[in-house]
Amino acid sequence: MDSVDLLVIGGGMAGLSAAARVAAEGGSVVLVEKAERTGGSARFAGFVWTAPSVEELRRVNPDGDPELAAALVDGFADAVAWVRSLGVECRPPVPVLGFGRGHQVDTNHYLDTCERLVRDRGQEVLTNTRTRALRSENGRVTGAECLLPDGSVRHIEAAWTLLATGGFQGDPGLRAQHLHPQAADVGLRANPHSRGDGLALGRAAGAGFGGKDAGFYGHLMPAGVSLADPARFVDLALYYSEHALLFDVTGERFVDETVGDHLTAMALLDRPQARGLLVADARVHREWISASYVEGIPGVDKFQLCHRAGARCAVADDLADFASMPEEWGYPGAVIRDRVEEFNAMATAGGTPAPGRLLDTRPLDEPPFYVVEAAPAVTFTFAGLLTDAGARVRSAPGDGGAAGGGPVPGLLAAGADAGGLYRRAYAGGLAPALVFGLAAARTALAGRPAADGR
Repeated sequence: MDSVDLLVIGGGMAGLSAAARVAAEGGSVVLVEKAERTGGSARFAGFVWTAPSVEELRRVNPDGDPELAAALVDGFADAVAWVRSLGVECRPPVPVLGFGRGHQVDTNHYLDTCERLVRDRGQEVLTNTRTRALRSENGRVTGAECLLPDGSVRHIEAAWTLLATGGFQGDPGLRAQHLHPQAADVGLRANPHSRGDGLALGRAAGAGFGGKDAGFYGHLMPAGVSLADPARFVDLALYYSEHALLFDVTGERFVDETVGDHLTAMALLDRPQARGLLVADARVHREWISASYVEGIPGVDKFQLCHRAGARCAVADDLADFASMPEEWGYPGAVIRDRVEEFNAMATAGGTPAPGRLLDTRPLDEPPFYVVEAAPAVTFTFAGLLTDAGARVRSAPGDGGAAGGGPVPGLLAAGADAGGLYRRAYAGGLAPALVFGLAAARTALAGRPAADGR
């Protein structure tokens, strides 16, 4: 077949956005997805949001790539306009995580609309199709070799190839290598197909890798509870942790919980056995555990959901009950009791309890007390292939040019396959996938690059 403008490997938010935009602009595209259905983990999410300004994003994410941060914020409004142009519901903006701003979106409608647009424009979507290797000629990526469902091999030629396979969080070995040795055993609140395919394909083509030890986006979930049912990804997420106290297996607080559940999850992964007890009182249960976490989303009683799911949890009538904590839980209950009492005394006196308490500084002194054992679960990883604001993949420093870090001609990456945007911080997942997926489409539609790959 003739060479297409864009070959997309991976059919999640980034890949479908890029493919649909190219098709809408009259370009030619082939999208390859190894799962039976497109959409990936984006089908489990419902908010497109990020920081409202570059300055705010830099404040919450000071160690991320400033070029990518600016591109995300600058491209957000146009990305939302693109979603609405397809007739997809995108509700008015609301605050998210205290600093962000974004929109509740009918994500499944958007993903399905993108796929339908691609097909209606006469372009191809290949599911159950694996990408075995990228093809290259004279140092430029020129497409890929794909394994079709019937076992046959198809060579797809393309002016540009986009890696958008969703990251590597589905592979326990890669999690242990790039996140933390204990990460091999953590829960996965994402689709199981994102296992580092894009990372391997890109690095084989000379792409640089960025963000080792950058962390991940995830949440605290009830420990020991199966996450095989995607409905549990949100239902059982312990968002209220920023208003509670979290203790590790030694009985100590180790993080300012008010920084947010998504950051506390990373901190807990570094603690012994990567598990801890989340302690709340009746006020927190009333105001946060059973209330709405984000405007527009109905509240549910997270504690009751965890209890019904078989999580290790309990209700204590008073703090004295902590000394009788079951031995098999493996926590020093009396120590935790003392630490709660110390926290309450400090909070009542207006002090700052170690290791800090930036936001909700009220004491937890209204019985009963609600206890849930928590563990981190990964949604997507922050480390990935080095890219620029146009989603062009960069080589490793020292590769490909005198200055190093030059482009890998013909190769793009977006979504969780791209690294560098966040470092142990987070300001939205769907938004970067959408913004940089559309950026990849613009790059592909700009025509074949000059001989130097720029």
